[in-house]
Amino acid sequence: MLADALALWRGPAYADFADEPFARAEIARLEELRLTALEDHAEHRLALGDHAALAGELADLLTVHPLRERLRAAHLLALYRTGRQSEALDAYEAHRARLADELGLDPGTELTALHQAILRQDPSLNAPPRRAEAVTRPGTRAARAAVRGNLREPASGLIGRDEAVAEIGDRLAEERLVTLTGPGGVGKTRLALATAAGLAGDAFPDGVWLVELAAFERSATAVPEAVAHVLDLRDDPGDDGSGGPSGPAGRLADALAGRRLLLVLDNCEHLIDEAADLAGRLLGAAPGLRILATSREPLALPGEVVWSVPPLDVPAPGAADPGVLERSSAVRLFVARASAAARDFRLDAGTAEAVAVLCRRLDGIPLALELAATRVRALGAHGLVDRLDDRFRLLATGHRGAPPRQRTLTAMIDWSWELLSDPERAVLRRLSVHADGCTLDAAEAVCADPDGGDGALDVLDLLVRLVDRSLVVMEDRGGDGPRYRLLESVAAYCADRLDEAGERARVRARHRDYYTGLAERAEPYLYGPGQARRLRLLDGEAANLRAALDGAVADGDRDGALRLANALTWYWYLRGRLAEADRSLRAALALPAGPEPAPAARVARAKAAAWLAAIGVLRGDEAGWPAARDEALRLFAGEDEGERARAQWLLAWAGSENDHVADGGARVAEAFATFERLGDRWGMAAAHVLMAKLAHARGETDALEREGRRAARLFGRSATGGGSSRPPNGSARTPS
Repeated sequence: MLADALALWRGPAYADFADEPFARAEIARLEELRLTALEDHAEHRLALGDHAALAGELADLLTVHPLRERLRAAHLLALYRTGRQSEALDAYEAHRARLADELGLDPGTELTALHQAILRQDPSLNAPPRRAEAVTRPGTRAARAAVRGNLREPASGLIGRDEAVAEIGDRLAEERLVTLTGPGGVGKTRLALATAAGLAGDAFPDGVWLVELAAFERSATAVPEAVAHVLDLRDDPGDDGSGGPSGPAGRLADALAGRRLLLVLDNCEHLIDEAADLAGRLLGAAPGLRILATSREPLALPGEVVWSVPPLDVPAPGAADPGVLERSSAVRLFVARASAAARDFRLDAGTAEAVAVLCRRLDGIPLALELAATRVRALGAHGLVDRLDDRFRLLATGHRGAPPRQRTLTAMIDWSWELLSDPERAVLRRLSVHADGCTLDAAEAVCADPDGGDGALDVLDLLVRLVDRSLVVMEDRGGDGPRYRLLESVAAYCADRLDEAGERARVRARHRDYYTGLAERAEPYLYGPGQARRLRLLDGEAANLRAALDGAVADGDRDGALRLANALTWYWYLRGRLAEADRSLRAALALPAGPEPAPAARVARAKAAAWLAAIGVLRGDEAGWPAARDEALRLFAGEDEGERARAQWLLAWAGSENDHVADGGARVAEAFATFERLGDRWGMAAAHVLMAKLAHARGETDALEREGRRAARLFGRSATGGGSSRPPNGSARTPS
């Protein structure tokens, strides 16, 4: 219960009001309650024999609260019970000296009594027998040496995974097969080893055994032979090596039938069928067996618990305060490894921003962060960030002794890529053209590529398989449906594969066509009751829309760039993104036109010019306003009168925002007449709004009320779908 209560604490109370007098007393009260709960929790865990984990945890807590004597007592007892008596005595002496120097006091009677008991090694301080169900955390080296198994001692500590270790341990206490899945380098093996180490002991009297499968080639007997070798099971005379009753799998099933042990099957992905077959057979034959597997995809067995290992949490964009960054487990890992590689490295005001960017751009993947940390000594944190666009060359050297697949960033992703089929590779590399992920519809439109020589691909099925293989991340966004994205390093790798396949230009064109169509289909609904939903849709696709527009400009596709920019202008205006609209329209209009533009192209140019002039005056460009306004209207000469009327309304509206109202009445009256003749109800309502605004500027309250009522009536009819509605994009579709 205490653990559950403490888990609800999300950070300092009333952090935004910490300096306000009204909040100080309540902040102090809540912090005292939290610390008291931490002390109660520590004492209960000591009673359950969880001293090994507490020794490290309380050391961190005491750096923040060094004068809490209950915490100090729990820490001293935890150190003593883990065989670290000298450290416990040193910690007491440091506490005594601090009290004397800072407060002129001596330690309390209870802490002094504990100190004396430690000095005489009082038997009452010995740890109670540890309950098997409470063992969910890694044990000490001495504890692991006392139990059967072959778990190796890690060279460095596990950072940011305490809750994960506890949760996986709890699942293994209830279920017989737990599979840790996740992308390469996310730390599945380390997490499995930490969990298994915490479970070693009474829960598994026949041991905890690690079976490393990465080095084995695919064969029917590879997995059972690997397990038999680890358990030191000898071949029977005359064994033919088959998978039958007398083969390795059958002998394993017989040997394990009466045992209680935990098998850790590490790196199953390249032997997924063989690992699944053996796991299913052994679990059926050995009721006392538990299996903890790591793989980039599930074993897909009945009763399997799939536990997806997430990347470490990364700092929020813009975070640069060292104290805030230290809450991020990705930052803590990088700083720990960087400090080991470069003795003088520190997380401070000079390095904080670079470290935050690095952790975000490496997606919180532990292996990538550790590879980057080895380069701090030569490049520094800022140098690493500057070179991240060439990340595969930057992170091309790892630790000696690491498995080959973990020595470089390229090798990490190569390992997964080589296990894919050709259709899976095609979809994965084509997904890399998306920015910030995509929907299923977008993936199917862009990745199927019937012109690519591989026929019609079943993108949905392939996408599901890529999610299972931990190469694509699926994010469920509720009513907006699932979204699929690549981690940044995977996206960079796949972009290189896209170039190697010679598909970039074709796939990027399909991406541009899809998002141009999406923007054009959404625009009419921005003028009616469907506005909120379409705004949310376009917000979610902002990065893809920007990439599509940038691609059109880079390719010199004037018509495509103008189509997309014109479809987004009202969205940009509603969202207040005038700088983005200005930049995009200028880039599109600057592209050279063909010798004889088609009528649609001339209208698109005129519409873009009108929007550019309007946005210019809205942003305060007064000097060029009259000329830009008149030139935009001139471009409509002889073209679509409905589009010209909408441009007149837009320019009059923009001018009125900056007090250019003198000629607004005539322009809006002319536009209204056209709207009325064409049956453009939205245009008529918008014109009435502008007339009301101009009346207000002139102080004509009766006209203001009259025009406002007319606008409200027309907009109300538009919301209920009555009459004809032509929103200002030339479409006759009725928003719904």
